[in-house]
Amino acid sequence: MRTVAFIPARGGSKSILLKNIKPIAGKPLVYWAVRAACECDSIDRVYVATDSERIRETVESFKAGEEAAFFEKVVVIGRSAESASDTASTESAMLEFAEAVDFDTIILIQATSPLLKGEDLDRGFAAYAEEGTDSVLSVVRQKRFHWATDENGFTHPTNYDVFHRPRRQEFDGYLVENGAFYITSRKRLLATKNRVSGNIKAVEMSEDTFFEIDEPSDWVIIESLMKKKGALMTRPIPTIKLFLTDCDGCLTDGGMYYSEHGDELKKFNTRDGMAFTLLRKRGILTGIITSESVDLNRRRVEKLKLDFYEAGCKDKVSGIRKICAERGIALENVAYVGDDINDLEAIGMVGFGCCPADAIQSVKQHAKYVAKVNGGNGAIRDVVEYILGIQI
Repeated sequence: MRTVAFIPARGGSKSILLKNIKPIAGKPLVYWAVRAACECDSIDRVYVATDSERIRETVESFKAGEEAAFFEKVVVIGRSAESASDTASTESAMLEFAEAVDFDTIILIQATSPLLKGEDLDRGFAAYAEEGTDSVLSVVRQKRFHWATDENGFTHPTNYDVFHRPRRQEFDGYLVENGAFYITSRKRLLATKNRVSGNIKAVEMSEDTFFEIDEPSDWVIIESLMKKKGALMTRPIPTIKLFLTDCDGCLTDGGMYYSEHGDELKKFNTRDGMAFTLLRKRGILTGIITSESVDLNRRRVEKLKLDFYEAGCKDKVSGIRKICAERGIALENVAYVGDDINDLEAIGMVGFGCCPADAIQSVKQHAKYVAKVNGGNGAIRDVVEYILGIQI
């Protein structure tokens, strides 16, 4: 019997931009769902279905990084625009998948439940194996008193007697879907077009898993819970083999200075120069990628003895890919520092995207690390010290 995990991860998200790859507890959100699936021995293949190239690259980086062996059963597949629209149901993506891939049992895992563990999935499959069970879903037991308003505008309790108010420890409460996972057969999925059907059993998860990430406030709550439970990665970044940075706004303060003769001047920081020396001593390759093509930048690169200088680079993503291909370096093992909108895609693509303290707001929201100081004031040194401190 072939069992597959199906993790839908669409690129569109109205509340949190590219939510599925935004870092939480040191890793992209989707990492935690994929990891839980890989921890479960009952699952033969883990399929991540996405319409986003950036999400695809992020998940593929799990298979190329230090944990490559752990993620070897992960497969990233495409997803049609129809099944990834704002109005499409999760079932539409599941049915699209079931029509294309052969399997016996499917477990739908939501990327928005990073507190999910492999042991939760093991309990789910144990319940599914019980005689007469057709489907399984994950739930949380809630012990709260519910009220409803009648047609006259008066409010009445729906799950307890106000004259016999139970103590919390004596109250059975009620079960609520937490959206973490659902198990059913391919046959039932295709016949009912629903994620669960027939005789359904529920597997209880911890009360903390009641929260799903739909809004920014949920993010704060769940990351706090993950830190409390020790889920925060002790090494929130991968091993860095290549360090790249933009020039203006990162190595400089972004100001444009001119002499009385019209010569362009720039202010670089010596602490940043030492940062490149520290990287070189660790065997980490270094370089600058900039849309500018001026002699001033070239002379700085030569003085710092950097390995790469991509000048006049309008497509930084392609520039980074080119360097990685030449040196056989995975994107996960690249750190990139940028400060403006033309750096956004590169920051999201590499393993460790960073920015100075005065970068534009959208860049700071997507960066995995924001320096404590502004560009041109030792921001590169700050980033490098953080990286090397983690990798000691």
